[in-house]
Amino acid sequence: MSDIKLSICIPTYNRAPFLRYLLAKFVEQKAIDFPYEIVISDNASTDDTTTVVQEFAALGLPIRYYKREVNDGGWANLTNAYQHADGQYSLYLADDDLLIFENLRPAILYLDANPDVVVCHAPWFLYDAVDDKDEQPFYQIEKARRFSQRNFAALFSFITDRHIFPEIAIYRTDALRSITVPREFCYWAFSYLAQAIDIGAVAFVEKPFYRSVTRTNVVRDREQGGHEETMTSWDRYRGGLEYFLYLGAKRGQIDLSGPNKAKYEQICSLFTLRRMAVALRMWVARKEYIKAYEIYARLCFNGLGRHPEVEKVRDKLPLMAGVQSLARKINAASNIRFLVLDKVSDIKSLAGLLFEMGLGKSVGIMPPPEYDMQQLTPVSAVFTSDGARRELFIRQGYRPGLIFCENDIVGGLPV
Repeated sequence: MSDIKLSICIPTYNRAPFLRYLLAKFVEQKAIDFPYEIVISDNASTDDTTTVVQEFAALGLPIRYYKREVNDGGWANLTNAYQHADGQYSLYLADDDLLIFENLRPAILYLDANPDVVVCHAPWFLYDAVDDKDEQPFYQIEKARRFSQRNFAALFSFITDRHIFPEIAIYRTDALRSITVPREFCYWAFSYLAQAIDIGAVAFVEKPFYRSVTRTNVVRDREQGGHEETMTSWDRYRGGLEYFLYLGAKRGQIDLSGPNKAKYEQICSLFTLRRMAVALRMWVARKEYIKAYEIYARLCFNGLGRHPEVEKVRDKLPLMAGVQSLARKINAASNIRFLVLDKVSDIKSLAGLLFEMGLGKSVGIMPPPEYDMQQLTPVSAVFTSDGARRELFIRQGYRPGLIFCENDIVGGLPV
């Protein structure tokens, strides 16, 4: 039996600067006073990751390093780290995030005192490393909660009532073999939680031991890794909840008969819609208004037309999505050098908005020529706010498929 208490498992790929910053924190820390190891799985990096690892191993960090021959994706990389863990417990750590070292011991002591608990979850902080400031915990609990083996119903209510994402956790290493199964359509954190409660008790402790870094000095303008998933994975979140309920039903712990099925479906739907509202805000912040409008339409259809995130964008979103749609239609056409704006009261403002929405910088914007310019028509598109004028531009020789009226752009974008 290994005397290592905790395996800290770090998957990485071509992120040597992040890994260097993270491992330096381990050198500086004085709070881990129990045997631990750092298991690094390298997904066939081509940068100087190996050199960084060797440098910190030489400084005495208890590193075990495994470099994979090929990059098979994130799941395989993390699984490789887990499968090489020798500690009694295992913890995933992203190579661009940080640990709160002094809060690891309370979680470890909890697991030691509760041998039936196979996984100990905790909230985590969003952390601004530039200003050295914890922004907010991702969720909060007032005191430690323990759910006995196969108590699917109580655990499901706990995570959905509080909108908890059970992502950060310390596992009993020998339980990981049955918990970490590949998941594509059922969000891993919910499906792993179902696997865990099926084989043992599950706990949530109140002290965060993990920091998810939102800003860092390692690189500028870094996009937080979890953002992309938040912006696209809401249906997978629902899939994870449905998987949880299905497994609970198969174990005879969740009643999906009659009105209970409708109740659980409503809970899953509401949870998913709340995540879609977050995605709506993030797509708008990224100025991806067409994608934001799709989510907006689904939220309104599902009865969340008065949700605060929907209300914030109701007035401007259809217009912005329409302008962006026009910009992308023009960009998609080959050999277009000009966009003629007809019957537009403020050409300069619309032109600026089009470029902000992604119109190619090589496209010139102009009002309708005062006289026929045959050399321009083959390389020009037209936008007119007066649909009746479309025939006029066709007679002048502009391509019919590149003459857009206002209704072509915003007709399918009702407020």
